[in-house]
Amino acid sequence: MTAIEVLLTIVGLIILFGFLGFGLVSLREKHLRASRLSFLFALLIGILFALLLLSPALIQNIAMAIIVIISTAALILYFLPSRDKIIPSPPPNKRVDERTIMFARASLEPGSPQYEAYYRDHPEHKAPDQTFRQNPGLLEPGALFFDQKLAAAPQGDFFLTEALRNAVDGRVYQAKVDASPEETTRFIKALVAYHGARDVGICRLQPYHIYSHIGRGTGEYGAPITLDHTFAVAFTVEMSHEMINTGPRMPAVMESARQYAEAGKIAVALAAAIRAMGYPARAHIDGNYRVIAPLVAKDAGLGEIGRMGLLMTPDLGPRVRLAVVTTDLPLIADSPTWDPSIIDFCTICKKCAEVCPSGAIPFTDRQTYEDGTLRWKINPERCYTYWTKVGTDCGRCMAVCPYSHTDNLMHNLIRYGVGHSHNFRRAAHWMDNLFYGEKPLPHTPPDWIQDSK
Repeated sequence: MTAIEVLLTIVGLIILFGFLGFGLVSLREKHLRASRLSFLFALLIGILFALLLLSPALIQNIAMAIIVIISTAALILYFLPSRDKIIPSPPPNKRVDERTIMFARASLEPGSPQYEAYYRDHPEHKAPDQTFRQNPGLLEPGALFFDQKLAAAPQGDFFLTEALRNAVDGRVYQAKVDASPEETTRFIKALVAYHGARDVGICRLQPYHIYSHIGRGTGEYGAPITLDHTFAVAFTVEMSHEMINTGPRMPAVMESARQYAEAGKIAVALAAAIRAMGYPARAHIDGNYRVIAPLVAKDAGLGEIGRMGLLMTPDLGPRVRLAVVTTDLPLIADSPTWDPSIIDFCTICKKCAEVCPSGAIPFTDRQTYEDGTLRWKINPERCYTYWTKVGTDCGRCMAVCPYSHTDNLMHNLIRYGVGHSHNFRRAAHWMDNLFYGEKPLPHTPPDWIQDSK
């Protein structure tokens, strides 16, 4: 074989095995479109390079030159840092009243004093809220995707989370652990990871992190919130790719509820451990928050707030659940990270908005809101009303987000390019649409769920 033929053989095999490997990974992930296209491209590449090896030397030289040009351009596209100026959002200039969020509004009992008082103060919410109250509800019979047996799993997890709500705070031991902030920081982060969290970060607690008034959970409804802790520890737990990709059907809410419970268990255990070290600490878990977890997590360096209004982590996108522990334990805060690549990609990619069944996610660019922030804002009434129709917490936006792909070598190579180059972000968005479709369909549930029906 000539030198050119050897090079063509090596290049052909690299591309061939690359597509075969991606096809196998996609098949395991149940991305059937991506696996079929990958195997098709592998076949075509095999045929093309076989023909090139049988071609005259002139054709082989031209092909090799084209390959070199394309490879060089691709490397430049992949490694060239982005020079685009993405403006970070200022922090909110006022606090949020927890009574205004959808979950607090949904928990109001018609005819109760709280119900009457809330809609007297917020008459603009009464009509849309009456709409969702006419639907069956989350995990309720009559909802589109309700299945009594499958609904039992999230009901069990929500029962556990509710049982943990009274354990978020407690007695502080008198004796304090004698350790430096550096030591306690290392220990707390390792302890959170030991309990099963995916990522953990620390920030100084800011006023805008804290709700202004109690809307649900323990404490008196409507009471002003005073939280004078110094630090906040935020962490994520990963939600199963296989389960979330079935959304808006029941397995998605099964996984969502399971990870709310997992996050709650870790937070309650961590807060209790810190109190045993002699310092006050409170866990903030599903249904009993005093802080806005995504804002805390953002300032703790865990990600950015994306188009769908959720925390976007670099490795898993929105496919996580959050919990927070606030404390006076001396810690070292992480430097707040600003990741413009996530904001830029969300500006380019509108896939979550395309597939949202309720049309709750905006297609427009970020806008400045009355709290001074520059961000995307979903329509919470549309989103929650859809939940009450189908009986699950949907999750289509999380399922189709390109950041939500599994954490493996294939996807991490793409993530690296996305994190470094604006042009590569555009290419990655195009490739995601090509292999997974612009509007991917929900996946079939895992075999153990299908077999149990």
